[in-house]
Amino acid sequence: MMKIDIDHLLNGHKELIRCLHLIGKEGSHAGLETYIVGGIVRDAFLGRPITDLDVVVTGDGIQFADRIAEVLHIGTVVRYHQFGTAMIPHEQFRIEIASARKETYARDSRKPSVVFTDITEDLRRRDFTINAMALDIRPEHYGDFKDPFSGLKDLKVQIIRTPLDPEETFFDDPLRMMRAIRFATQFCYRIEDKTFDAIKKMVERINIISMERIRDELIKILMAPQPSIGFILMENSGLLPLILPEISLLKGTEEKNGFGHKDVFYHTLKVLDNISLLSDKLTIRFAALFHDVGKPVTKRFAPNQGWTFHGHEEIGARQFETIGRRLKLPVRYIKEIRKLIRLHLRPIALAGEDVTDSAVRRLRVEAGDTIYDLLTLCRADITSKNPEKVQEYQKHFDDVEQRIKKVEEKDRLRAFQSPVRGKEIMDFYQIPPSPLVGKIKSLIENAILDGEISNDYQAAKHWLTENRETLLKKAQEALSKKESS
Repeated sequence: MMKIDIDHLLNGHKELIRCLHLIGKEGSHAGLETYIVGGIVRDAFLGRPITDLDVVVTGDGIQFADRIAEVLHIGTVVRYHQFGTAMIPHEQFRIEIASARKETYARDSRKPSVVFTDITEDLRRRDFTINAMALDIRPEHYGDFKDPFSGLKDLKVQIIRTPLDPEETFFDDPLRMMRAIRFATQFCYRIEDKTFDAIKKMVERINIISMERIRDELIKILMAPQPSIGFILMENSGLLPLILPEISLLKGTEEKNGFGHKDVFYHTLKVLDNISLLSDKLTIRFAALFHDVGKPVTKRFAPNQGWTFHGHEEIGARQFETIGRRLKLPVRYIKEIRKLIRLHLRPIALAGEDVTDSAVRRLRVEAGDTIYDLLTLCRADITSKNPEKVQEYQKHFDDVEQRIKKVEEKDRLRAFQSPVRGKEIMDFYQIPPSPLVGKIKSLIENAILDGEISNDYQAAKHWLTENRETLLKKAQEALSKKESS
């Protein structure tokens, strides 16, 4: 049997190694075979950071977890009795202890019937060979390596395949189809042909998986160094039309009267890869994926002009409201992503010499805290193959960014609001709290944004006093029009 120097493999991770020795010793005392399995073994061989410690024992995993928590002086154990597993929240990593088990599934369910078994059967039920390796951590067997499905070889040749027949694997848990694509994307590995063919054949079975679980895999693909790999694999397998039909619809080109347009699907993936070089922020990556989602709806052909997509940013922002809710994203994420989609064409319009400070102020205030995320998205949206054009557009955005910073310095717009507050407006006009107060306040803010007055209290108060009756009349008329409409 092959033996692995676990301590050397873990590269001196002292606390992790200490826990392994302690858990292995307790397993030996209890008469239980005790292994680290799955992700920790795979990531140790790859030299990747380890965040989870997965342990399998050939016995009662929950009872054993209680014992380990006691020895580690950790008071919390989260138990999953149906699966024979328990989780112990260590301060540096999560420890999961499970009984070696095999699972069987009904055709229309993700809830398995669980039977406890030995380590080989446990490894057999796992998703991919690279996750089906185990290392014994008992003192007398420390480092004994179990690799019945040649996972280490597959790591070396960089291939994703299943231990069992892939159709059986994907039938048992259809989310494994997404996981195959996610691992291929994260590691830049190839999915074995037989395994990929099984995904195409079993693709409809993804419909029994909850959107939350699909979303979590989708996010991991989005956060990979080159997310386009995953989206091309999803499209080619048939998963993308089922999970994100709006993105799949971007694919294709059309020519008419000598006018063509670029393939929006591949343009989007290029923008997504570009953004991945610039930011690890999830909301910006979502915005990059969906920034042109409104184009299929707004696509029109104009003689002598060609294909147009007028208003696609507004339509796309509204579409994302529905998509974000379907993906069960947090409301604050949806709002931020919608804003980035809606504004993604605006910064380039500010690059001209004749653009006023007022226009810059308005975008800065409208974008709020997302202004620099917006500029990052705009930079990623440059996908020309002409280096000179790319350089020219990047220069435009450099100019816009400098103008925004100058306006910020001049007007202190980071926390912009009327210097004259609502209470003072009520006292000044002797009016009660009402929409009229907000409208007057809005007129003051617009005067500052338009550069009519400076953004400070004395200037705003003086302007309010000088225009007392005019402002009141304008505010009343504006409210009256709103009510009548």
